[in-house]
Amino acid sequence: MTIKVFGHKSPDTDSTGSAIIWAWYLNECRSMPAEARLLGEPNTEALFVLKRWGFDRPEFLEDVGEGDTCVIVDTNNIAELPAGVNDANVTEVIDHHLLQGGLKTKGPINITVRPVACTATIMFDLMGDDAAKMPDDIKGAMLSCILSDTLEFRSPTTTDVDRKLAEQLAAELGLSIPEYAAEMFAAKSDVSSFSDAELLRMDSKAYEIDGTKFRVSVMETTSPSTVMARKAGLMEDMVAVAEEDGVDQVLFFLVDILNEESILFVPNDLVKTIAEKSFGVTVEGDLVSLPGVVSRKKQIIPVLKV
Repeated sequence: MTIKVFGHKSPDTDSTGSAIIWAWYLNECRSMPAEARLLGEPNTEALFVLKRWGFDRPEFLEDVGEGDTCVIVDTNNIAELPAGVNDANVTEVIDHHLLQGGLKTKGPINITVRPVACTATIMFDLMGDDAAKMPDDIKGAMLSCILSDTLEFRSPTTTDVDRKLAEQLAAELGLSIPEYAAEMFAAKSDVSSFSDAELLRMDSKAYEIDGTKFRVSVMETTSPSTVMARKAGLMEDMVAVAEEDGVDQVLFFLVDILNEESILFVPNDLVKTIAEKSFGVTVEGDLVSLPGVVSRKKQIIPVLKV
């Protein structure tokens, strides 16, 4: 039985890379057949990382069920997982997000959830001495995950553990962190081939507040003007995406990596109310700046109020 290792829907670099890292570990260090899988099209940064380190894109996984053995990485949110996940044999969860509830397993399993910036950081520790066996491509994937989730240490989720591991990996690979991170962020910022609806779904998570369902979307970029040029189309498609995805509202945050701030798109009174209640700002018009807000996990999701 081959173990399917996968992260969340709308896979980013950490979700994609961590699945690859843990599948490698299970195969090479535990002698357990495993394969990384994806629950959707990876974002442009994740695609860059796959190409940069010579990985084939993992196959897509439509669903799981009885007879499937799975390891879940970078999420524990039932809304971000295959519909049949509670019927599958989930043997392990490795994550760094808040516990959501709703995930049921066939028996006791290994669960590791730690307050660090990146799932791959946790994996390094779980490997123990076997981490020394990582080839350069796995090290590259791990470094990429950390730099992505920490926004090159700009995110408030960054811990000393994340930073030290990234610096160690970069030294072993002979890479300059600023130069490599700039390449990653440039790839993330190139969304020219994506429609407005695809961009809204590219890095998004389902979240519910007091019975109101949201798709909380972020676009991290070093070129915010490129995305702002598409504002009209994005505003229009926020309504269509919400209807198609069965949520009440899309919340879209444009994260300016270099200036370390977010711009929240405000298409209606509901989002205006959420912005003012959640972030203590006064909204005038259809955009509002949120200085210092760069982390969905730590600075957006926990403070949202309807």
